[in-house]
Amino acid sequence: MICKSYLVEENLNILENKLSLFYGENAGLILDFKKKIIEANKTKQIFRYNQDELLSNTNKLYNEINNISLFGEKKVILIENANEKILPIVEEIYSTISDNLIYIFSGRLEKKSKLRIFFEEKKSVRIVPCYQDTDITLKKIIQKKLKNYRNLTPNFINLIVENCGNDRTTIQNEIEKIQNFFIDQTLNKEDLTKLINYREDDDFLPIRDKAILGNKSETNKLLNTTIIEDDKIIFYLNTINQRFLRLQEVLEQNTGSVEGTINLLKPPIFWKDKPIFILQARMWDLEKIRFVLKKNYDIELKIKSSSNINRKTILKKHLVDICNVVSAA
Repeated sequence: MICKSYLVEENLNILENKLSLFYGENAGLILDFKKKIIEANKTKQIFRYNQDELLSNTNKLYNEINNISLFGEKKVILIENANEKILPIVEEIYSTISDNLIYIFSGRLEKKSKLRIFFEEKKSVRIVPCYQDTDITLKKIIQKKLKNYRNLTPNFINLIVENCGNDRTTIQNEIEKIQNFFIDQTLNKEDLTKLINYREDDDFLPIRDKAILGNKSETNKLLNTTIIEDDKIIFYLNTINQRFLRLQEVLEQNTGSVEGTINLLKPPIFWKDKPIFILQARMWDLEKIRFVLKKNYDIELKIKSSSNINRKTILKKHLVDICNVVSAA
């Protein structure tokens, strides 16, 4: 059964059934749903699996479901980077889930997708399409997040939306910048205009791009010479995440030509950034991209949940690890 994403955003309990699938091109919205689910179930046992992990051991999920908790608690299971290959496992376990909750996250699924059809046609499961945000949905996000800020006019909201390229993750980054800058919660046009047009990541982009290209010597050199600010670590992680999501989009849409596929992207890749983006797209495959995206997400959660860690060291190691992933055979 299909559930509208905006209704699920307002009330996660709409997904009263025990098995739900989130799919679509809006990676930022899917990430938001993951965070909401984890937050709503923080007192329960939460297990996270990558599809490949379950495919390599097809009994793993079935055994986990049937392994009763010592405390009789419900288990919450998240399955990430899913596609058609997960369907046989879903068909096997969906009637034996008991009181556990299983959430599956996928990218785009065509109308003829058997996985999508399975969830759309069965009343005992839920499917949530995550389409790209419109100006209206993005404006609602801004209004909700900044509702206590004085001088939040329609013009200010439009200014923020125009700067984000209809990307939810970028919007959230802009909102975070605004919240950190306007401590007194009073907006003014001059400072807001400077803030949202100021590219905080300019100094970080060369490190990110060299790491994604697997250039170890240049990455190490830049890590030693670039100032990485502690209060911008989450922003840096989001910058890495956005690049890998775009690379994933290219490989999933593969038209036979990397450059041709990139030319079809919306919003388009900035012309100055296109040459290095093309090189990166030719060096990565979907499996490696999904691995890095999961690791990036795990690091963000770790940083946000603990204040007693060295955030800069974690970020630097992550960049080195990315170098090693793309360089691996």
